Amino acid sequence: MFTAKTYLLASSLEEAYDALQKNKTNTLVAGCCWLKMTRKRIWTAVDISRLGLDSIVPDGDTLQIGAMASLHSLETDPAVKGFAGGILSEAVRRIVGVQFRNCATVGGCVWMRAGFSDLLTALLALDTTVCLYHAGQMPLDEFLTSPVKKDILTHIIVRGGQRRAAYVSMRLTETDFPVLTAAVSLLGEDWRVVLGARPGLAARCERAENALGTGDRDAAIQAVRDDLRYGGNLRASEAYRRQVAGVLLARAVEKLAGEGAAE
Repeated sequence: MFTAKTYLLASSLEEAYDALQKNKTNTLVAGCCWLKMTRKRIWTAVDISRLGLDSIVPDGDTLQIGAMASLHSLETDPAVKGFAGGILSEAVRRIVGVQFRNCATVGGCVWMRAGFSDLLTALLALDTTVCLYHAGQMPLDEFLTSPVKKDILTHIIVRGGQRRAAYVSMRLTETDFPVLTAAVSLLGEDWRVVLGARPGLAARCERAENALGTGDRDAAIQAVRDDLRYGGNLRASEAYRRQVAGVLLARAVEKLAGEGAAE
């Protein structure tokens, strides 16, 4: 369990940002789903839960999702369920349990850049922009590879509601961390192919995207096995993940085409 010397319930983003800069251990707290499992010592815990950052605003082909929106809200919100084939709702519905998803926030999941993140896999299959209070806006893939600096993620903007999209994952048990995740999306002739929980960060596979664009599904399956880096841990070996990657891609493409079930 983390400990905090002082607590600040921020009344504005400016106040929260300024507080973060005053001490290197000062930390944002929101759902605290992962933070509470650490032994981190915090000087000031900065709470941004009262700043109105929990909204989900649809606007045509775009969703603006506040950093404090819960994962359960993604799972149940009608606008999210109807966006890009419901890929975001599908991606989060097996994360631990409803109690956890009611606490875990979109901002927390994006900011921590966890390799096991179901949500990041789905977001990379769409056109996602991360909005930071100080640094401004940047594409999600750029954010994931940028140095971590003290800032406040206020919301994300997700474009691509007209995309056909599908998400699949492999888990040892229903609500366990994923062994591997896959997402595909298609708009016109533009394919996106993303593999996550490798167990590294979710990443696109351009050669697989190009192969699907030419209708060569077998080449796409081979590409995700050959081009992406996989690793081993307690849930699966590197070789097993590499083999499963092709299977999950095939399932995701079938789901997208309505040819078969994803599970």
